[in-house]
Amino acid sequence: MTRDDTRALYVEQRVANEKKSALAAYAIWFFLPMLGVHRMYLGRVGSGVIMLLMTGLGTLLAPILIGYIPLALVGLWWLIDALLIPGMISQNMAETRWRLMQEG
Repeated sequence: MTRDDTRALYVEQRVANEKKSALAAYAIWFFLPMLGVHRMYLGRVGSGVIMLLMTGLGTLLAPILIGYIPLALVGLWWLIDALLIPGMISQNMAETRWRLMQEG
């Protein structure tokens, strides 16, 4: 086995070890809806915080009816995320692989 083969095996093992769980992501998505925690888990902290803030703002403004607009937007975003989670995991794995290849 050559040095390059050993390095490639090492990188792929690290990628597999650092891979985010789809089951955990979907569980977070389902049980903590519209809070953005699933996005934070998948490494999308900025958009997760935006989702959380929009949900909070919508909840605070719901008694005067204008809050339903951000809540509706976040609800739609939350539903679309159900389709985006596998892609987020794949992208995270690709970024991890690239980072590890740059280290060596």
